[in-house]
Amino acid sequence: MLLVIRGNSGSGKTTTAREARRRYGRGAALIEQDHVRRVILREHGGGPEQVAPDFIATMVRAALDADYHVILEGILHTGQYGDTLRPLIAEYPSACYYLDVSFDETVRRHERREQPIPVTAETMRGWYAERDLLGVPGERVIPESMSFEDVVTTILHTSGLGRAAALTPCPARCPRCAEKAAPASGPRP
Repeated sequence: MLLVIRGNSGSGKTTTAREARRRYGRGAALIEQDHVRRVILREHGGGPEQVAPDFIATMVRAALDADYHVILEGILHTGQYGDTLRPLIAEYPSACYYLDVSFDETVRRHERREQPIPVTAETMRGWYAERDLLGVPGERVIPESMSFEDVVTTILHTSGLGRAAALTPCPARCPRCAEKAAPASGPRP
């Protein structure tokens, strides 16, 4: 299962993706666009020379082909990532969500972050793209009026990830996880 969570900076996509993965547990890979682009590749956004879209697609395919569920999150602007994401979404069982949050609310949420990135509202305005939908079948728009709890629960429920079994070696076939899951056989010495 590929779960894509997109939205503008400050929309709550990273926090939502991390919580969805935490609730699912082992067997779900989390791929964060900002981490790949900024930390792994040290790449600026945009431009025809960017490597991040294809790099992310390769990571997603590798994890899915290894029986991981994948949660991919990021701004993932349609103009830069659409041609890369649409084939992935068509190729694998997928659910796609767009967190539709107004510019003013993204700024408020950004200011309330525990560790906000050092950018101004004006910089954020330059990144903001209103309803930047991919236009893929079944894409769901999540309104800003939903609470965080409702967003996470809705995504886990409507995507099917909340009911999906882990297929990866850990926890399905990993000896360490099997040992932890085994019932205790009496008191420990």
